[in-house]
Amino acid sequence: MIHSMPLLSTRDLVKVYQTDDGLFGKTKREVRAVNGVSLEIAQGETLGLVGESGCGKTTLGRMILRLIEPTSGNIAFNGKSVSAASSTELRRLRRDMQIIFQDPFASLNPRMRVEEIVTEPLVIHSESKSSGAELHEAALEIMRAVGLDESALRRYPHEFSGGQRQRIGIARALILRPKFIVCDEPVSALDVSVGAQTVNLLKKLQRDFGLTYLFISHSMPVVRYLCDRIAVMRRGEIVEIGPSEKVTSRPDHEYTRTLLEATPEPEFRLANS
Repeated sequence: MIHSMPLLSTRDLVKVYQTDDGLFGKTKREVRAVNGVSLEIAQGETLGLVGESGCGKTTLGRMILRLIEPTSGNIAFNGKSVSAASSTELRRLRRDMQIIFQDPFASLNPRMRVEEIVTEPLVIHSESKSSGAELHEAALEIMRAVGLDESALRRYPHEFSGGQRQRIGIARALILRPKFIVCDEPVSALDVSVGAQTVNLLKKLQRDFGLTYLFISHSMPVVRYLCDRIAVMRRGEIVEIGPSEKVTSRPDHEYTRTLLEATPEPEFRLANS
């Protein structure tokens, strides 16, 4: 169920990086990775953020969570300012704002068992000390929700396939019962069939847990299948935003048409199968 009031909004978000240029790096140059992005995401909605590699999608997603500090602009979540939040306030906000990373192997500590990985957010954010039995029960419940059984909790990340590792990453993001999740290209490192299973899992979890997603991808078929609306990003700016069906069937911007034309048609059928 999508509500009219935005759960998350950004206003004029900018991220500028200083780079060394010229002989011996003596010349400084500004690179605007994100340039004045404003958007809103309603509660229960999935907003797809799509564009080619290097357009600023991941930077924007991480700025929204303040994993990367914005150069300027404002972020609001559930009526509270994220951009002006103190470290203590931000810690509280992050119980409700989580991320699923692109690489399902690099994002998991190889020296930790799955149960430790999945319950670590509870340990970090819990105001009262949870017992080992309580942590185990919480881990077991969330692992079942993502389609893995109890035996997985005793194993290490290298013992799983890429798709299974991504399910572990999803379980870690879900265990705090957040309201909002940034999905940072969560299927781009997976085979097409495994990626389709992961996308369908995300849809199911959204229904079961009442989640709101910002889904970052370079694949138009995936965002058309999963997302309510699509925002198209190019060179740090949103060039088009609208309902998924409208953007993918009747795009207004030339760049959106280029992205659609560059997508193999069989991938569209696979994503909707």
